Formats: sequence, C-alpha cells, structure tokens
Amino acid sequence: MFTVEERDRLRERLVARAETDGAVVGAAFTGSYAAGAGDRWSDTDLVLAVRGDLAAVLARWTDWLHGELGALHHWDLPVGAGTVRVFLLPGWLEADITFAPEAEFGPRGPNWRLLFGRSQPLRPYGEPDPRTLTGLLWHHALHVRVCLARGHLWQAEHWIGAMREHILTLACLRLGLPTAHAKGAHLLPGDLTAPLAATLVRDLAPAELRRALDATLEAATAEIAHADPATAARLAPLLAELADGD
Repeated sequence: MFTVEERDRLRERLVARAETDGAVVGAAFTGSYAAGAGDRWSDTDLVLAVRGDLAAVLARWTDWLHGELGALHHWDLPVGAGTVRVFLLPGWLEADITFAPEAEFGPRGPNWRLLFGRSQPLRPYGEPDPRTLTGLLWHHALHVRVCLARGHLWQAEHWIGAMREHILTLACLRLGLPTAHAKGAHLLPGDLTAPLAATLVRDLAPAELRRALDATLEAATAEIAHADPATAARLAPLLAELADGD
C-alpha cells in the first residue's frame, strides 16, 4: 500500500501540472482532504476547470498519468458536462480527477478547497428522497420473495443487500449524517445498527435467505415509520405478508 509521503508527492505533482497547463484555469481539492478530515488512507480528489476543448485536456492528462506516473487503469463517471476520471496508480494510490468546463467549476458541497481560479456558484447536490427510498424498499422486498419462489438464490441475496443499504441511507438522512456510499453508517447509534447484523446472509440456503429477509423487513418497517408514519402504517401489512409467505 502507498505511504502518506507517496500520496503527498502525487498531490504536489498534480497541482504543479495544473498550474502549468494553459487550458486549466482553476483547481480545487474536494473530499475529506479538503475538509481537513482526511486520514492515512484518504485518496486524492481534484477538480480542474477547463477552458476550451475538454476532450483534448482529458486525453492529454490521461496520457501523462499513464506515461509519467505509471497509472495502471482508469475509468469514468459523468458529472454534468464534465467527467470524473478515476485513476489507479502503483501502490493502490487513487486519484479522482474531475475535468469540468469553466462554467461548472465550483463547490456542490462543503468539502471544497480552492487552489487557484474562480469558483462558480453551483446548486448543491440534493439529498436522497425518503419517498423514493421507501419505494425501493418495498420493491426490493417483493423481488426477494419472487426470487426465492423461482429459486434464484444469488439474486435474492442481492436484493436483501440492497434493502440494507437503503435502510442505512434512510437512517443517515433522518439523523443528518452523510448518506452517499454509507459514509455516515459508522456514525449511527449502536441500537439502530445492531439489529441490521441479522440481515446479513450467511449462506444461500432458502431458509437462511428467508430468515435474513424477515430481519430486513423488520428493520425496514421500523425505519419507514420514522420517515413517514402514515406510509408505514399502510405498508406494514403488505410487508408482513412477505415475511409470512412460503
């Protein structure tokens, strides 16, 4: 694994490259490092404001990271009119570099440390919708039962895991904790997370999957009740049917 010194040298080289690239008119760190909350394992999140041909800058930086820094792989996430290109470097160093048009260079959350350039006022990313999360929970629960009836055991396990993720997201949303990628899950109180241990699937035996589903339905019903008691009251009998079904 990478050392802190190796990661810091990578950050220095990335910033130095940005400062000398005529098409890059702004740069900022995001993520935990920007907020001063990073630790020994934190990766590097850098946003670049690009003036002109975004594709040409993206290609030039990609060639440089592979040719000069030894990147082993990269993949993309679209964001607005820009691209987040995620690079894997030797020693498991990760660099997430956002190439954004100049007009879309700005903070969408609190973790933003401007290095140079001018930030634009952008609308923050919205939180998940509790109604949608509730819908996903009953949708996934129904699909677990269908998969069990069909004998699709791996797919049933998949849906149970997805339900647990949405329960955690609802709980984090309710308590004002980070919701994306379970980043706030470790901050949830133990009396809330302890019952979720029973939702973990220990093997693919149908009886075990039904047991895990029952535990997941119980946790889901409780969390939906916190978000929307009226909806929980309507859904509870239907969710109980899934728990009692063969």
